Amino acid sequence: MNVKSSSQVAQNIRKTGFLIVILYLLIVLIMKVLEANNFFGYSLSSFSSDIFAPPSLKHLCGTDRLGRDVCLRTLQGSSIAIEVVVLAIIFALIIGLPLGLLSGYFGGIFDKCLSLVMDTIFSIPVILMSVVVAFVLGKGIINASIALCIVYSPQYFRLIRNQTLIVKSETYVEAARVSGANVKTIIFKYIFPNVITPLPILITLNAADAVLVLGSLGFLGLGVPADVPEWGSDLNLALAALPTGIWWTALFPGLAMFFLVLGLSFIGEEIENILEK
Repeated sequence: MNVKSSSQVAQNIRKTGFLIVILYLLIVLIMKVLEANNFFGYSLSSFSSDIFAPPSLKHLCGTDRLGRDVCLRTLQGSSIAIEVVVLAIIFALIIGLPLGLLSGYFGGIFDKCLSLVMDTIFSIPVILMSVVVAFVLGKGIINASIALCIVYSPQYFRLIRNQTLIVKSETYVEAARVSGANVKTIIFKYIFPNVITPLPILITLNAADAVLVLGSLGFLGLGVPADVPEWGSDLNLALAALPTGIWWTALFPGLAMFFLVLGLSFIGEEIENILEK
């Protein structure tokens, strides 16, 4: 296989990330529509006599220790994971992006104080910070999103601040300043469009990491409430059953988490490859 063909194969593999994530988004949309119309009735949360039933035509992915369908819980977990991750990234952008712009543009004591706070948060390991924040805030979709938001905000702040420091010294920005343009115009018309180029890469990589962190919080019992289907909490419940040969309760949530992270990582690599060209 020559270099050109191997490069093409790698590109095709990266592009599968878009297909994977689109599939997850379709699953989320379908599940939301079905739940809104009470298509499943009470089957998603009610108990049944089929405790630890293996995969079959009746239960494609088997059932868990409470007789709940693993396939349906895994599909619902997709909805929860994407909802929390999207909210976390949006919150992180709302905080990190404007603060990075203002800090990089104005500099001075304002920049030093913000950089100190953000660098302090950034220096703390992601999982440790998210666990502490989630423990303080308590369980819940919004609380889990806020916990992840606090973890990722410094990354957006640092990226946008560093880009702003570079762009604000460009000739066209100096020309706009000399011509009498106000600060708002300079920041949002001349600086902002030129500092957000690397954002898509960081967003996809953060989203992939956030899926794993959310799963870790759920595994530790600090994510969403126990009655909400979530991959991490389901893996925690499945851990005790693994030694007895009950493998399906851990396999399917684990695979769902793995493929979502894989798809997001592939998208990040493909976007980086496009921007490099």
